[in-house]
Amino acid sequence: MSNRWGILAVLFTVRLTMAFQFQSVAAVAPLLGTKFDATLADIGLLIGLYFTPGVALSLPGGAIGKRLGDKATVSGALVLMLIGQVVMVVSESWGWQIAGRLIAGGGGVLLNVLLTKMVTDWFAGKEIATAMAIFVNSWPAGIAISLLTLPAIGTAYGVGAAYLSIAALIALGMLLLVVVYRSPSTAAAAPSAASRFDRNTLFAVIIAGLTWGLFNIGFATIFSFGPTLLVERGWTITAAGSAISVVLWLAAFSGTVGGFLADWTKRPQSVLVIGCVVFALLMLVLPRSTAVLPLVITIGLISALPAGPIMSLPAHVLQPQTRAIGMGIFYTVFYAAMMLGPAVAGAIAKWSGSAAAAFDFGTVALLACPVLLWGYNRIVAPRPQAA
Repeated sequence: MSNRWGILAVLFTVRLTMAFQFQSVAAVAPLLGTKFDATLADIGLLIGLYFTPGVALSLPGGAIGKRLGDKATVSGALVLMLIGQVVMVVSESWGWQIAGRLIAGGGGVLLNVLLTKMVTDWFAGKEIATAMAIFVNSWPAGIAISLLTLPAIGTAYGVGAAYLSIAALIALGMLLLVVVYRSPSTAAAAPSAASRFDRNTLFAVIIAGLTWGLFNIGFATIFSFGPTLLVERGWTITAAGSAISVVLWLAAFSGTVGGFLADWTKRPQSVLVIGCVVFALLMLVLPRSTAVLPLVITIGLISALPAGPIMSLPAHVLQPQTRAIGMGIFYTVFYAAMMLGPAVAGAIAKWSGSAAAAFDFGTVALLACPVLLWGYNRIVAPRPQAA
């Protein structure tokens, strides 16, 4: 396949398997609690373990991809995801559930780093913001499919059947990658010697990763603390969850729109700044307003606009020979931010006695993104843009 949009569809589908696997524990949590006598704290730990290898494996993952090649490394990542899933299928102890989750999460980290680099290879200098916006939407799409299918499968046939369906989807993703994907001609023609990864490039990639991390901290605040905020106001848990879930569905649409606007107007940074500032203001207003549903809908339509422009930042400074290592650094910073951010937000909410304080923290994280963009531009401005 030589059409870059067809390639993007393949990479979208492969990354969707990671989101599907990540959400699988939450989707069948009540069944896991019954089968393994697990508490909510145990379930929460199992959910979070999927991202635990991120800080340790992101940078080595980029180096592995550079040495072995993108396709081979992603295939290996899918194998790890499959092994981890099979371990969870056959094990009858909670300890092996944890082990399987960690193995699968390690594969997910490698997958995330290399797939982002592969999208960059195909779209650098073209419709990069649109492509990245579509690509990151594989996450909410995979989560939504998981929530729609796995509870029904698990209820009807048991946890093992739900887990096996995940393994089957991962295997299909592996087959699709091996049969259909190929590297772009520009990547194939690139010299094998690594380009110089200078200090400015390093700082620019670190800032880009931190920007993506802070943006996701703000975005995750809605799902992590939004239901609690509404329950504090007297909403039922079901109604609160349904209202907040509207953001997820609308964000999948607004992310693509944001990427298209960035490429169409040739002003991706304007989309980034305006999107983050408006999103932050809405986050500030939501805990202090009774117009919950209009605000939730507006947040859904605005919140994901900056996603594509932020994800395209590394493409402006990374050469083809440095993209694998560069994306490893990018995701190392991102995973570190995502480990710390929600914990800090939760501590602030606990200290203040209200989930509204977590939204204020998320507002600050979002407003920091334009400031970081200013620092990024100060570094990038003196240098020629990467091809």
